[in-house]
Formats: sequence, C-alpha cells, structure tokens
Amino acid sequence: MANKKSQNILAEEFLKFHHDNKILLLPNAWDVVTAKIYEKLGFKAIGTTSAGIASTLGYPDGQVMSLKENLSVVRKIVDSTNLPVNADLESGYSDSVEGAVVAAQAALDIGVAGINLEDSTGVEKKPFFEIEEVVERIKAVRSMAHDRGINLVINLRTDVYMLGKEGHAEKFKSTVKRANMYATAGADCIFVPDTGDFNEQIITELVREINAPLNIIAGPNIPPVQKLEEIGVSRLSFGPRPMRAMLALLVKMKKEVLESGTYKTMFEETISYDEINSLLRKK
Repeated sequence: MANKKSQNILAEEFLKFHHDNKILLLPNAWDVVTAKIYEKLGFKAIGTTSAGIASTLGYPDGQVMSLKENLSVVRKIVDSTNLPVNADLESGYSDSVEGAVVAAQAALDIGVAGINLEDSTGVEKKPFFEIEEVVERIKAVRSMAHDRGINLVINLRTDVYMLGKEGHAEKFKSTVKRANMYATAGADCIFVPDTGDFNEQIITELVREINAPLNIIAGPNIPPVQKLEEIGVSRLSFGPRPMRAMLALLVKMKKEVLESGTYKTMFEETISYDEINSLLRKK
C-alpha cells in the first residue's frame, strides 16, 4: 500500500487513542472487505475477531483453528489498511509463557499494532490461568516487543465475568485484582467482556477501580457511546457480534425466498458491485 505508515508509528498512534478524551471505537473485522468498510466509514483503528475468522474458516470458536490460520487472515487485513490493527490471539495458542510469546511475535512479524490475550484456558476443570502465569506472559511479551523496537499495545482480557461461577461481588473483586496486576505487569488496556449483565453502575465502578484504560464490548444492555465516554471507558469493541448480525440477515433473506418466493429483504439495503470493487482495488 502506498505511503503505508511504519509499524511503530501505527503502534504509537494506537496507544495514544487509549488515552484520548474520546472513547476509541474499535470495530472487529473477520476479512479484508469488512476491514476496508470500517476504514471507509472513518474508524481510527481495527480489531480482528478470532471467533469471526474461525467461522469463515469452518471452525468453532476457542482456539480450534491454528495460530497460522488465524494470522493468515490477519496478515491480509494488515496489508489492506493504513490503520492500526489489533490482532485477537485468544489465549496465546499455548499453555506456556514461551508459546504465548511465539504467538505474539508471529503477530508482530505481520505488522500488527496491538494484540488481545485472554486469561482463560479453555479447559473446563481449570478455566483460568493463575494470575502469576498471566503476569509472566505479559512481561515476556512486553520484553520481546521492546527488543524488536515496537511499542506493541497489549490488551489483556480477563474472563471472570464471562466464566466465573461466583456472585457479582466476588466476580468484581477478582476482576479488579487481576486487572490491576496485569496493568502493573505491562498491559496497556484491560478488557472485561460480559454476558449481558453489565449496567452503567458496574461499568462506572470498574473504571474507578481499574488502574488502566478499560475496554468493554458493545451489548444490548451497554449504555450508548456518549454515556460510556462520560463514565471514562477508553475502548469499545464489538467482537463477533456484527458478524452474527450479518448472518442473521442472511437467514432472514433466505427464509423469505423459501417461504414466500420473494427477495425484498435482499435489496432493502445493499452495497453496489462497483463500490465493493472500488474498496478492494489497489490504490
């Protein structure tokens, strides 16, 4: 891409967005065309969704696809845009610190500005890595990126609210403890996804207690962007939810064809052939 910014400049810009007064709206892409649409709409950065990429490759979510398969798509997204790209690396595709560093380095090698790492293991009997293990991962990834001269933005996702079995009070306490230890270890942002139980009060308390920029995910009960900005949320992502909404539209279109033999839904809102080709044409 002509005049593409250097990786380090993109990483520095991406980090700065987390400390602006305006909330960073981070849409999640699962292929090149979604990334190009986000870029055209005026978003300042792009995240990837591992669940979305996995679905397009024929896998369920949860590190079933390989790191190589994930990054093969992420690379195409990075190469297609001049915006900072944050790569979703799930739990690092490894049980070890060394393996997580290998995953982060592979992402760095293809030009990303930031990464997501999760503190959940995907193993039912041991759903979370110990805090100390996650701290080691953060420090090791930070050291690797420093040695490469890239200020890689590390967004550390803690899944206590999604996977924890305790009540709200214990989940909140555990989330804050983990978040602040991760931030001290070198995480630039803390991602606390929920399963629909967040409200304005909980988000406000998380912002107050977590000593790092807070990332939450858009959901039906999440306050509007303007309110989140007032509360002090630094980053709002969307995960695989736009992809699922698009699949729901596909189901609606095809049900109409099967049930009534008409095509109204397909043409109510659409993007033209020429517009798509224009988005993807090499400049």
